Amino acid sequence: MMICCIQILLLLGVQLALSIPNFFYHDFRKGNGNKEIHFSGVKLHVDSAQPAVFAATGDNVTLPCRFWYEPELTSPREPRVKWSWQPAAGGHETDVLVAIGSRSRSFGEFRGRVQIRQDFPGDAALVMTNLMLNDTGRYHCEVVDGLEDKSTSVYLELRGVVFPYQHPRGHYHLSFLAAQQACEQQASTLATFSQLFQSWKEGLNWCNAGWLADGTVQYPMTRPRVPCGGDGLAPGVRSYGRRHLQLHRYDVFCFSSTLQVNSLTLGRLLSNVGGKVYYLQPSHTMNLTEAQQACQEDGAQVAKVGQLYAAWKLSVLDRCDAGWLADGSVRYPITRPRRNCGPSEPGVHSFGFPPPQHKHGVYCYKSGDELM
Repeated sequence: MMICCIQILLLLGVQLALSIPNFFYHDFRKGNGNKEIHFSGVKLHVDSAQPAVFAATGDNVTLPCRFWYEPELTSPREPRVKWSWQPAAGGHETDVLVAIGSRSRSFGEFRGRVQIRQDFPGDAALVMTNLMLNDTGRYHCEVVDGLEDKSTSVYLELRGVVFPYQHPRGHYHLSFLAAQQACEQQASTLATFSQLFQSWKEGLNWCNAGWLADGTVQYPMTRPRVPCGGDGLAPGVRSYGRRHLQLHRYDVFCFSSTLQVNSLTLGRLLSNVGGKVYYLQPSHTMNLTEAQQACQEDGAQVAKVGQLYAAWKLSVLDRCDAGWLADGSVRYPITRPRRNCGPSEPGVHSFGFPPPQHKHGVYCYKSGDELM
């Protein structure tokens, strides 16, 4: 009998609460109930002024996000702001930062590099410093105020260059993991499909299939021909689909942004300090060991493939002299094709991986600190 009476009283209490106009909840964090938001007639909005932001590694960038209430509240509030990140290759979202008012906490590899801007009421923009190659992807801005929860997204795309890379023994020797490692060792990261697609639109034409960051194998074709899938197919980025990550072997498409120092921790490119790639003009050509020593004596190191591609694409490096690179290959960058400088198209041209005792020049790399 008593249980029945309690149930009736609870039901009457709920009905009474629902019948009261302008029902509200209190801000228990403040404890005094002075700051409150009514469910009736007040809406929380979240938006971004830019759906996409473009930058380069080493840059500082701001991802816009703002929130506001309609109608406008008479007293300011401090909702919970959470930023999360989904890699460009897909996968689970990772927490970037959580903030309430002036208090914030950043997570993982974003720790110490991110903060909320808060330049004006409702400003929840994410300020990121020292961008890294793997920072590209979709960033999710979520604002929570009590039971109200709204969000928006901003895509961060890094400017750079996509380049094909193969094992020194030749084509189709790289598993997916080996492809990841190969790109990282050359100051780059696995290219995403959107990066490869953009490069194809800019004219990248390559007949050998390579791994992408999402585990698919694809290749860009601007001039269809018989050895590359047939000349009856339209130009485009052709796909083998997803392949077995351990068993199958292909080349790889890497992505490099600004010139940087390569520092690997937990498989991630961590240090991104601007630098310079240059051809060291020796009095004589050198074997690979002599080339390494020559760069060291000049206060530099032998340039990596990704650094040479970035210098060619972003710094317009043009040199008609073949030189050693850190992986033992010999290449040279051409932005203005001309006679006696190889193919009639711009690009980083390669002599492959000659025996290390062969004689060539060398491309060296100096970091920003070494240039000072």
